[in-house]
Amino acid sequence: MLIYLSLLKESFSFAWSALRTNLLRTFLSLLGVTIGIFSIIGVLAAVDSLEQEINDGLSSLDISTIYVLKVSFGPTELERYQYENFPNVSYDEFQMLKRSMEDIDAMTFTMFSAPESIKYEDKIATGVSIVPGTNEFYDLENLKLDQGRFFSESESVSGAPVAVIGYEVAQNLFKNTNPLGKRVRLYGNKFTIIGVISKQGSGLDLGAPKDESAFIPVNFVRKIYGDNNKSKTTALILKPKKGVDQDEFIATLEQKLRNYRGLKNDEISTFFINPLKGFADFLDQVTGTLTIIGLIISGFSMLVGGFGIANIMFVSVKERTNLIGIQKSLGAKNSFILFQFLFEAVILALFGGLFGLLFVWLGTVVANSMVEDFNFILSTKNIILGTSVSAIIGLIAGIIPAITASRLDPVEAIRTGM
Repeated sequence: MLIYLSLLKESFSFAWSALRTNLLRTFLSLLGVTIGIFSIIGVLAAVDSLEQEINDGLSSLDISTIYVLKVSFGPTELERYQYENFPNVSYDEFQMLKRSMEDIDAMTFTMFSAPESIKYEDKIATGVSIVPGTNEFYDLENLKLDQGRFFSESESVSGAPVAVIGYEVAQNLFKNTNPLGKRVRLYGNKFTIIGVISKQGSGLDLGAPKDESAFIPVNFVRKIYGDNNKSKTTALILKPKKGVDQDEFIATLEQKLRNYRGLKNDEISTFFINPLKGFADFLDQVTGTLTIIGLIISGFSMLVGGFGIANIMFVSVKERTNLIGIQKSLGAKNSFILFQFLFEAVILALFGGLFGLLFVWLGTVVANSMVEDFNFILSTKNIILGTSVSAIIGLIAGIIPAITASRLDPVEAIRTGM
């Protein structure tokens, strides 16, 4: 054991000497490993950060939720010409499903709308995401109120001019003033503020950030734009009761909508049913694909780094041929010489890998200081992976030079070195 510790110490000394003796050569040789580790761990860190952000966002959503609308959340087998003219889901379909579908925990009819400006006296909140919906939206989205209430069923059905605003909208318009009962201008009409949503913070929202949104009865918007306005995409959002088989629920939902639309058995469904679970699985596939592509590209950098380590080790063997001959003449075994150069190659590769990890860490620090709503992370798993990959690259790159050194004839080595 002591001899291998001594060997490791001696190899570290030779590696450090190689670093110091010819700095430019060593720098260029290790640059490949540094770039390779930076690329690999940088890609993995970015994907991990994206995946954590998605998971954090999805954790606030119920993945049993189902979206029904004329577009698909993921890839579809249908051709573009088949689905580009699909009709919007209608309010009548919402009412039909509400009457006939069993096992529904909550369901709402909503409309995706362009951002608008909301005005109160001389203050204007711009870029506010307007979320028209029915009163069930409150329960479906598990909204929490900071002040006031959400609009009632009667207000929803009649399309009353009332609004529930997000935390940031309330701050922009009213600062520390109580907004309840205040009348604001939206869509050229006066709306009464009846509630304020509690601060949600950053996260994944299917639609718009709730802090920057205003919730109004969808029937008010229907009065303005009608039911056939192509600039507005409507959707049904449903959540089955707990314990209900989602596949059976979706099959029943699809059949009822097909029957309502009078579709024949040989006709395709003119709507898409998007389970949130399927959307989450699709995001997992995307992040997995990004990881594979990134690793393939980064692998080429590691290949260049490996050649750099091999090059510096061949030079090291040539420069120390005389010393190798002396060591072998004094009784050093081939395995001793072999491990000596392997250790040196691994140590050199680790130097490059550690520099690569350092640059990734600096990158996460800079990125986090510049981007507020996204957290870049360098996990312990990726640090260990980067260190391991560096060591493996050093081992592979150093094996041929080490074998070459171990097989040198001591007499020829001394004569060649002289």
